[in-house]
Amino acid sequence: MPRRFPIDAVKIDRSFVDGLVSSPEDSAIVGAVISMGRSLGLHVIAEGVETNAQAEQLASLGCGLAQGYLFSRPIDARAAGELLRG
Repeated sequence: MPRRFPIDAVKIDRSFVDGLVSSPEDSAIVGAVISMGRSLGLHVIAEGVETNAQAEQLASLGCGLAQGYLFSRPIDARAAGELLRG
């Protein structure tokens, strides 16, 4: 019987994203989480992305969803709507 998980996404903690570019161990963990999430059909979201180098490394590992100060400071729902409308 196949297992079902009551989730549709997994987040990569900012502590691993922080060391992604400088730490081979963090890079290996991030890559493993991305691979596992994709194998299970889950969205994988990296949090705490602050630099272009982190975003590029995540993209090269196959993580297409990210959040962090690189993209925007925290904003309220109205400001988010305005940002999305362009």
